[in-house]
Amino acid sequence: MVNFLVVSGASLAAIVVVFGVTFAISRRINRANVVDVAWGLGFVAVAAVAAVLGDGDPVRRILLLALVSIWGLRLAIHIHSKTAGKGEDPRYRALLREDYSARNVLRRVYLIQGVSAWFVSLPLQVSATAGPTPRALWPVAAVGLALWVVGVVFEALGDHQLKKFKADPANKGRIMDRGLWAWTRHPNYFGDASVWWGIWLITITGPLALLTVFSPALMTYFLVYATGARLAEKVMAGRPGFDEYCSRTAFFVPRPPKRG
Repeated sequence: MVNFLVVSGASLAAIVVVFGVTFAISRRINRANVVDVAWGLGFVAVAAVAAVLGDGDPVRRILLLALVSIWGLRLAIHIHSKTAGKGEDPRYRALLREDYSARNVLRRVYLIQGVSAWFVSLPLQVSATAGPTPRALWPVAAVGLALWVVGVVFEALGDHQLKKFKADPANKGRIMDRGLWAWTRHPNYFGDASVWWGIWLITITGPLALLTVFSPALMTYFLVYATGARLAEKVMAGRPGFDEYCSRTAFFVPRPPKRG
C-alpha cells in the first residue's frame, strides 16, 4: 500500500510538471490545443514513474512502459507536426467559448485533462505494485496486447491516411471517406480507446485490479463525448457531403460501410 501511494503521488507530480510546462507554452503562443501534445507525454511520464518506483512484477512494468511510450510518443509527435505553426483547433474555440483568459483555459482544459490523465493512468499505477500475473490470467493479458495492437494500427494508419488525403489539393473541401475512414468516422479515437482497454486488460492481476475499469471507461467517454468524436462532429456539421457520409459510415466502432 505504501509503495502504491509513492507511485501514485509521484505520477501526479509528473503530470503536474508535464501539463504545467505545457500551460506556460500555451499562454505564450495563445493556443490551448498544445495540450494535445502533453496528453500522450503525460502517460509516458506516469509509465516511466511506475516502471522505476514500482515494486511489482518487473516484466509487466517494462512491457507497459514500452506499450505506453510507443503510443504516447507517436501521438505527441503526430499532434505536434499537425498543429505546429497553425491556429487554434475549432474544438477548443468551441469549448472555451472564445474566452482565452488564463483562468478559463486552466479550468476548462488543463485542470480537467491533467486530473483525467492521472485517473486514466490508475491501472498503470496499481499494476506497478502488483505481483506477477497469475497463469490463469495470461490469456486475458494476451487479448489485451492484441487489442493494443489493433488500437495502435487504427490510430496510426487512420492519422496517416487523413494526412495523405489532406495533402492532395484535389481533396480540398471534400470529406475523407476512404481506407479506415470508410469503416468508422473516427478511426483515431476508436484506436485510442482500444489501446487503453488493451492496457487495462494487461494490468489485471486479480479482483482489486478490476476496480480500475473506470479508467478506460473515462478515457472512452472523453474520446466519444467530451473532447473527441461528438465535439469534432459539431464542427463538421453542415459541411457538404458530411450528412451523407454519416448515413453510410459507422460512428465509432468500425463496420463495413453501407451501400447506397
